[in-house]
Formats: sequence, C-alpha cells, structure tokens
Amino acid sequence: MSSSIDNQVDNQADNQAIIRFRRLGTITIFAVYLVILAGGIVRASGAGMGCPDWPTCFGQWIPPTDETQLPANYHEIYAQRGYENTQFNPVKTWTEYTNRLVGASIGILIFLTAWSSRIFLKTDKTIFYLAVSSFFLVGFQGWLGSSVVASNLKPIMITLHMLLALGIVALLIYTITRSQRDFIGQFDTGQLPPIVPTLLKIAMAMTLLQVAMGTQVREAVDFITHEHSYIDRKFWRDDFPIIFYIHRSFSSIILFTNLWIVWKLRQHVAKDSLLLRTGYALAALVITAILAGVSLDRLGMPPVAQPIHLLMANMIFGVQFFLAMSLNYSGKHRAAI
Repeated sequence: MSSSIDNQVDNQADNQAIIRFRRLGTITIFAVYLVILAGGIVRASGAGMGCPDWPTCFGQWIPPTDETQLPANYHEIYAQRGYENTQFNPVKTWTEYTNRLVGASIGILIFLTAWSSRIFLKTDKTIFYLAVSSFFLVGFQGWLGSSVVASNLKPIMITLHMLLALGIVALLIYTITRSQRDFIGQFDTGQLPPIVPTLLKIAMAMTLLQVAMGTQVREAVDFITHEHSYIDRKFWRDDFPIIFYIHRSFSSIILFTNLWIVWKLRQHVAKDSLLLRTGYALAALVITAILAGVSLDRLGMPPVAQPIHLLMANMIFGVQFFLAMSLNYSGKHRAAI
C-alpha cells in the first residue's frame, strides 16, 4: 500500500516537472523571438553601435544618459580602438543596451530549461542532450554578438548572428515538440493527403531561401544607407539590386504554397485541433510578412516595418517546423525521428 502511494507521488512529481519543462521551453522560444525583434529594431534604427564596446557600454555596466557623464575625450578613446566618429546618442545607446539585456535573459531562461530537462534522462535522454546543446548554442550566440560589435557591424557577421538565432529556435521547437509526442500522436491526420507533409518540407526550404535572399537585400540596404544617408529613404529603392525583385516575386509562391497547406488542414483535420489553429497562425504570419514587405517597397522603407518583416520571417519558419514535426508524430504520418 505504501509503495503504491509512493509511486503515485513520484508520478505526480514527474508530471509536474515535465509540465514545468514544457512551459519554460515555450517561454524561452518566445523570448528568442523577442530578441530577434529587438535585434531588428536595433538594426533598423541604426543603434548597433549605440554601445561601441562589449560587454560594457561606454565602459559602464549601466550606460550613461547624458554625454556629460563620459570623458571629454571619449571620441579619441574610441577612435584609437577602431571606432571612428563615435557619437553618444542616448536613444541609440539605450536601444542597444536594452537589446543586450533581453539577450541576457535568454541565457537565464535557456539554463533553466536545460536544468529542468533532467527529468527526461529516465525516458528520453535525447531531449536532455538537445536542451543542453541549446544552452551552449546560446552561449556561442552571446560570443558572436560581441564579435558583431568588434567587427563594427559587418553585414556578414550580423547575418550569421541572425541565422544562428533561427537555428536555436528550431532546436528548441524540436526539443519541446519531441517531449509532447505522446500527446501529438493522438491527433487524427489520417484523412490528410500524403503530399501535405512533403509540401510542408518544401515550404520550409523556400522560407529558408527567402530568408537568405532577405539578408542579401538587407546588406544592400545597409550599404545604401551608408552611401546615401543624405537622400530621402523613398529614393533608396532606385538602387536596390536584382535580388530584391527576386525576393519580392518569390513571396507570392510562398504565400500560395502555405495557404494551400492551411486549406488542406482545414479540410481534413478537426476544427478544434491544435494543428488547424497552428495553420491559421501560419497563414496570418505569411500575410503579415508580405504586408510588411510591401510597406518597405511602396512606403519609402519605414523603419518600423523592417523589424516586423524580419520577425515574421523567423516565426513562419518556426511554425512550419512545428507543423512538420507534428505531422511526423501524429496519425499515419508518425515516424521515429
């Protein structure tokens, strides 16, 4: 009798630990997206060098709010370090500093997620190893962030920084989804056309290609910003490279592909299914990303649209990835991964 009670207590404790892990993991995923948004705001606002050193900001752990709080010769100090024309701007400084604080919070959250994944050492060690790997990747991401500052915001370094964030999100989504595969396995996808999972993988590949083209467009915009900062933003479009027009046209293919997938989900899965709700979210994200892209193209490159466009692109891939894994774990599409 006592042994049975002990087992029930242990099972309850394990279930609570698993729930805690999933909640932490989900919060961490959204926090990474928040970091991506913050990074997009920093880039769009030109605040990347608001803090010309790392990990401190103008040599201080809490940055100044006024230029009088800096040494009188701070221009010369940073010029000697390779950062010419360093000019203190409180808005840009605190924008970059806030971005760093948000990034630091990811380190704490991912550590808690990795720590709470110990429960899966009993049932699925892969989940534990994936969570720990995510923790080390976030540490590497922090180092890469310092390298971005040290490189004086070289576009290739910024792009690598963003792509690694995308990889961290995918790894976290894989980890959390794997921990719920028994629940996902109950989804009825038996009526879903077999081509849907394949087309979803193709859609993911197209999204990655679109993101890659978008980074090249972004690098071109950075160059135009530097060369033509004195010209009204609405005229920058005249100097866009051919990749911009390919990137713009490719979005229509991505739109119709994803809408077709969502339509098939609507036809063949339960109306209250998590899969269908996720499909609707995917459609909304794709449409929002395209609208943000159109505003960049037609409304003179408004800075507010740039981080939204970047965030939507990253979230589209994340939702597609979750759907692809869910189809692998559910119904007749279930497979060992």
